[in-house]
Amino acid sequence: MFVEAPARLHFGMLDLRGALGRRFGGIGAAVPNPSLLVEAGRAASLAAEGPSPAANRAVQFGRRFLAHHAIDTGAHIRIHSAIPAHSGLGSGTQLALAVARALADLYELPSDVDHLARVTGRAQRSAIGTWLFAQGGFVVEGGRRTGSKDPAPRLARFEMPAAWRCVVAVPPGKAGVSGAAETAAFAHLPPPPERSVMRVSHLVLMALLPALAEGDLRTFGRALTEIQCINGRWFAPAQGGAFSPGPSATLIEHMTEWGAAGVGQSSWGPAVYGIVEGDAAAQQLAAQVGGMPNAGSVYCGPFANAGARVWRDAPSGANDSR
Repeated sequence: MFVEAPARLHFGMLDLRGALGRRFGGIGAAVPNPSLLVEAGRAASLAAEGPSPAANRAVQFGRRFLAHHAIDTGAHIRIHSAIPAHSGLGSGTQLALAVARALADLYELPSDVDHLARVTGRAQRSAIGTWLFAQGGFVVEGGRRTGSKDPAPRLARFEMPAAWRCVVAVPPGKAGVSGAAETAAFAHLPPPPERSVMRVSHLVLMALLPALAEGDLRTFGRALTEIQCINGRWFAPAQGGAFSPGPSATLIEHMTEWGAAGVGQSSWGPAVYGIVEGDAAAQQLAAQVGGMPNAGSVYCGPFANAGARVWRDAPSGANDSR
């Protein structure tokens, strides 16, 4: 089995207060590069090969999934390409779901995405990566209900306009917050003012989503940038500023100056992005970003309006599905 999954951009959270019985919530979109490609075949025991730390994590996710289903054999997993780890692009969730989906198909087990997420321990806060793995595009999710272990519900899913392009940069240096450090950070963040929480929801409902539905990039970008700035203030006590200090914050500032309609940092970073319209504008922005010191890896292209690809035998095979 082969599973190819796009990276995800986390555009922001809706509510860190949780006063209405749900916390977090969020918006995000899928991008085809960087991407993850996993191959898996049945084997007597569980093993993985490929870039570190993806191969080690693949074994952990695979072991958890097989144990849940009382499977006493295993699989050989090969990571052909990986999303940069701890960069804000959803590498852990996409890897967990891809490994679980490959094993589910190999052993004819349930493969609905919320089941895969629960079994592998993903979507504990944000479910953006889970729903984008399933369908791609742009997703709004409604936050975790207090006391629930289920992934947050998907509230809406939209196609990203075909002409919109995204330039993503992953500068080197400090990795984004993850794992136990992320749990601790959320535990110590002060609740944001109710007014700013209300402002985010107002922007999403009355500016961002209508602009997305109408293909109005200018309005979409303004709303997204403001949401990112508000979210940045929420997370500043944990990350040292509205955006991750250093190259990430500098790149966001320059992408705004260079004409990106919407800019931001994906999750804890260090990945940042700028959204423009058309190939020419995207190539120009990518060249400008790539020319900056410490820009790191730069990816440029359309958004991914499909979720993970799943197929048997060889990547060129005709039997692919979603």
